[in-house]
Amino acid sequence: MALAQGSGELIWWPYLIAKYGLTFLVLLIPACLLQYPMTVEIGRYTLLTGESIFHGFIRLHRGFGILLWILMSLSFLWFGAFASAGGTAMAALTHFPPGWSPRGQTLFWAYSTIAIFLVAILLSRMVYTLIEWSMKIVAITTVAGLLWACLQPEVLQTIPRFFAGLFGMTGPPPRPWDRNDNTKLLTAITFAGLGGFWILFYSYWLRDKGSAMAEHIGRITGLTGKPETITADGFLPEASAQSAAAWRQWERYLSTDVLIGILGNLATTMMTCLLAYALLFPKGLVPQDYELAVVQSRFFEVSWGAFGRTLFLIVAAAFLTDTWLVTADAVSRMQADIVTILFPAGKKFTGRQWYYFFLALLTVITSLTMLLDQPGPLILTSAAIGFSGTILFPGALYLLNYRFLAPQLPEWARPSKESAWRLILSFVIYFGLAMAYLWIG
Repeated sequence: MALAQGSGELIWWPYLIAKYGLTFLVLLIPACLLQYPMTVEIGRYTLLTGESIFHGFIRLHRGFGILLWILMSLSFLWFGAFASAGGTAMAALTHFPPGWSPRGQTLFWAYSTIAIFLVAILLSRMVYTLIEWSMKIVAITTVAGLLWACLQPEVLQTIPRFFAGLFGMTGPPPRPWDRNDNTKLLTAITFAGLGGFWILFYSYWLRDKGSAMAEHIGRITGLTGKPETITADGFLPEASAQSAAAWRQWERYLSTDVLIGILGNLATTMMTCLLAYALLFPKGLVPQDYELAVVQSRFFEVSWGAFGRTLFLIVAAAFLTDTWLVTADAVSRMQADIVTILFPAGKKFTGRQWYYFFLALLTVITSLTMLLDQPGPLILTSAAIGFSGTILFPGALYLLNYRFLAPQLPEWARPSKESAWRLILSFVIYFGLAMAYLWIG
């Protein structure tokens, strides 16, 4: 939920609402709910086998796994843009270093926060615990601040019109469609939550929690921890009554955990959209360029004046830059996992050693790609590449869980037909979005 409070929720949905009013708001709820079937299936594979979802994709077909690996690696070359997006907030807040251009100040804060987070990861004995607690604090602070801002009279009076727009009851668009916004709209719909390759992180989080069969798998820990281990054939639950009862509990846990993330993220996005409609749209204020997270400071300013503006900029900087932190951590885990699966010779190094190698490599690469453009275009580049994965995931997850894995499982652990149809529906809609994007673009 906290990671999802990045580009879509803070930037692109408020951008669309600020520019086009309630025209596209009707797409918000379906966009969030579409991710439920895929997230559940990703979690299902890890809970039943203890393996990462990428290990499953490679088991399904080695060539397909390598293709996804390449696409994933390309899409995450640009995620330094989240640090620079957070830097726009800190630059607006401090105007430091004095005399520097907005771009220079933004990059200064971006590099500073990356350095701080990198040191925190290296010094943490249990990296996952550090990530989890920092994200909990960010998520709670964000939701509390947005909720308080939404209770202000200037915002409350717009709620009836807003909810009418949420269900499609809007008038004509306030302005003609700008074709340059095609990718922004696609990104807002697809990344209303954990879109693209970000959704695969969920598998690695479940592993590090030791959930279900992942209890038998080690985890990548801090400098004094044990190296990651995994058996060649993974683990499957026993065909016993005790295992059946345990699986029913884990299945309920999976559904609840996914729904908390999706519905919490939906609530957060609805609040940012409401605030954008009440506070930005009437004034024609649109977040862009090196003020990507600055215009939205009006969200808290309406409640607490100058203090509110300062608070929002701090929070915005936190949950944009910690997107870099979580992404760097998760992608390093994924790369370490994939390398040791595809190349057995790589196992002479521990998973922890590979993790730190990729963490260093990603830090260097994303620090360089931040220099190429403003944060917005870089985030959109990452999203466009990641959308290709979104189209492929439903079909791959169906083959993996329903054709490859299900015959090896006890009857009580096999997924239902209803779950399969939900997954197929996600594929049809995402494929339709891709075709519409290509046709319009």
